Amino acid sequence: MLTMEGFTCFPGLMWEKVLSKVKKAIVFMDDKCSENLHWNGGATSLLEAGARNIKQFSSFEAGGDNEAKAVFVVSTLLKGRTADIIKDIISMSHFQYCVVFTAVPHSIHLLANKVTTELEGNPVFEQFEEKLCEWMGDMNYTAEVMHAPVVFAPLSQQFLLSPIFSQLFPLLPSDLESINRKRPEKKRFSSLLDVDIHSLPPELQIQIKSLASALNAMFECTNTREESFAVGPMSRLIAGELASHPQAKNRRKAAPNKASIVFIDRTLDLTGAVGHHGDNLVEKILSALPMLPGHTTDIQVDMLELTNLQRTPDIEGVLAPGCLAQNQSSPARSLWETMLVAKQKEAVMEVRGKLVEAASKENLPIKMSMGRVTAQQISSYAQLFKGQTEAVENHAGVLQLALATAQTLRHPALTRWDASLAFQRLLLQALGDSDLAAVLKQVLPLIKSACGSEGSEAGSGSGEEAAVLGADDLLALLVFLYSLSEEAHPGEGEEAQEKVERELIGALTLLLTKQTQLSPLLQSITGASSPEEMTMERAHSALEGVFETLRVLGHAREHLKQLHSVYTPSDGVHQATYRPFLKQVLEEIFHPDRPECPDIEHTSAGLTDLLKTGFSMFMKVSRPHPSDHPLLFLFLVGGVTPSELRLIRDTVSAHRPGAQVLVLSTRLLRPADIPQLLFATDRLVPDIGV
Repeated sequence: MLTMEGFTCFPGLMWEKVLSKVKKAIVFMDDKCSENLHWNGGATSLLEAGARNIKQFSSFEAGGDNEAKAVFVVSTLLKGRTADIIKDIISMSHFQYCVVFTAVPHSIHLLANKVTTELEGNPVFEQFEEKLCEWMGDMNYTAEVMHAPVVFAPLSQQFLLSPIFSQLFPLLPSDLESINRKRPEKKRFSSLLDVDIHSLPPELQIQIKSLASALNAMFECTNTREESFAVGPMSRLIAGELASHPQAKNRRKAAPNKASIVFIDRTLDLTGAVGHHGDNLVEKILSALPMLPGHTTDIQVDMLELTNLQRTPDIEGVLAPGCLAQNQSSPARSLWETMLVAKQKEAVMEVRGKLVEAASKENLPIKMSMGRVTAQQISSYAQLFKGQTEAVENHAGVLQLALATAQTLRHPALTRWDASLAFQRLLLQALGDSDLAAVLKQVLPLIKSACGSEGSEAGSGSGEEAAVLGADDLLALLVFLYSLSEEAHPGEGEEAQEKVERELIGALTLLLTKQTQLSPLLQSITGASSPEEMTMERAHSALEGVFETLRVLGHAREHLKQLHSVYTPSDGVHQATYRPFLKQVLEEIFHPDRPECPDIEHTSAGLTDLLKTGFSMFMKVSRPHPSDHPLLFLFLVGGVTPSELRLIRDTVSAHRPGAQVLVLSTRLLRPADIPQLLFATDRLVPDIGV
C-alpha cells in the first residue's frame, strides 16, 4: 500500500543521482539547490560521498591547480547568466572532467529555446557538453550534462517544501492589467480565471511547467496515478499543466497507486498568512532570528553560549551559526517535528525534556525544576554542555534547537509580535461593527506613534519602545485588514475610504523618511538602499503602489461560489472570528456526505474525464472527489505557515482519523514574507537565471 514515507524519501533519492558523481570533485552549487540540500542531509552527505570541497556558484570562485573534476548543481536553465557563471568558473580553473546537474528538465530547455517539436535524445544538453569541453580547453576532456529534479526538501514527515519555487506566487489583478496591456483590445481577459498559460510571460510559463514536471517525476518515482483539483486561478494553471504533462499519460495508465492532489492559491487567504498567531514556537523563531544567508526558510542560531569566547567584534564570522535543519540526529529530528506543529507550551516543554534527557545521558549535574519553562532555564541547561566537546558533538542538534528557542523567547521582537496580535484581534472585532474607513482610522494613531518613536526602524528597541510597531509590522497589519475588507459593513462609500487612505499614505510617507535604517522590505518596495535616498517623493510614490495592491486583496474570493468568506461576525454572544480557508476546504473534502463543492475544481486529464463530466449532466456518473483515494496531497501555492500545518493535522484528525495527508508548498511563511511577495516581487517575470 502507498504511504507518505515513499514520498518523503523521494527528495533523497533524487540527490543520490548527484552524490553518485561527486567523488574527488569540487562541487559548485547555487543558493536554491544549497537550501534544498540543507534539508536533505546537508553538506555532510556530499563530503561523505567523496566531494573534496563545496563552493558557492559564483564567477568569483574557481578550482585549485590540482583539482581536475567539477560538479555543478543549479536550479535554473543552462543559458544566460547561469551559463556565463559556469564558463567563468571553468575558464579560471584546470578541470578535465565536468558534470552539470540542472533541476530544469530537457523538455523545458527546448521550450526556452523556442523548439516546439519533440526531439530524440537530449540535444540541448549535448550542445552544452560540447561548450563545457570548449571552455575546459580540450574537446577530448569529459563533460556530462543531466537533469536531476532536486526540487523538494522534507521539512517533516508530513511536509515537503520546494525552495526553488519560493518566489512563485498567485497573480493579482494588477498583474492581469500588465498581461492585458500586451494584448489586442478584443482579446483582453476580464478576470484572472480566464488567463491561460500561453498568455503568461515565458519566465512564468517555465516556472509553472518546471513545477508540474517535478511533481510528475515524484508521481512517476512512486508509481502513482493522481487526480488533480484546483482552488484559485494559479492553482488551476499548475493543475492543468500536471494533468496534460506528456509523460504523465502513460504513467497514469499503468500506475497501481492512487492519490488526490489539491492545489490552493495563497491569495485566497492572506489573513492567516500575516496573522500573528500567539501559539506557535517555530513561527516566532522564524520571525525573531536572522535568516541564513541565501535561504528563505532556515535561521541562524548564536552558538556563543556553548563556548568560552567573549562577545567582541573580532569573533564576527569566526563561530559558525546553528540552524533548525537537523538531518543527522533522530532525537533532534523528532524535537523539530514537534516544534513545527505543537502548541508553543507543548513545544517548549519538549525542548526542556530533550535537554534534560541529553544532559542525563552525559551525566551532567542537572537540577530539575517543574512548572513554567523560561528562556533562562533552557539557556542554563544548555550551558551545562559548555566546554564538554564530546557531549556537544553528541547532542549538537538538540542544543541548536534549544538555543534557538531560548534566544527567541527573550528576543525584544516578541513584544512587537504580541502588540501586532492584539491589534489584529481588535481590528477583527471592529470590522463587524464599522465600515472599512472607520476601521482604517484606528490604524492612523499606530503610524503616528511609530513616527514619534526615535530610531523607528522595525527590529530596534526594547521594552515599551519595542511595542511601537515598525514600518514592516504596519504594512503586515494593513494586509491583514484589507484581506478582510469585503467582510466589513457597507459604509459611507468610497470617498470616505479614499480620504482616510490619503491620510494613511501621508503618515506612512513621513514614517519612511524618518527611518534611521531601512529593512530589506522597505529597500525592495522603494528602491532606496539607504535612509539618505528615502525622499518624500520616492516614499509617497512607492506607498501609492502599495495601496493600489491592498485595495484588491479583499476581492480574491469573489469568484468562489461557496467558500467566499473567512470571517464570522459577532452575534452579540460570541466574538467575531477568523475562519481559516484551509480548514473550510478540508471540511468539504472530508465531509461524510461527500458533497460536490463547486470551488474545488477537478482538472481533467484527457478525453475519458471530459466524457465523464459530460455524461454526468444527463445520467448519474460519479465525478472524481478529492477524498476518493487513501492519500491526499495539499499543495499551497505561495506558502504555508507553521500554524496552518497544525491546523491541517487537527482538522484531518477530527474529520477523518487515519487519513494520510501530505502538505507541499513553495515556502514556509513568516508574517513578514507576505508584504515582500505582494509589494516587492515581480510575480509575472520570476528570476529563472537567464
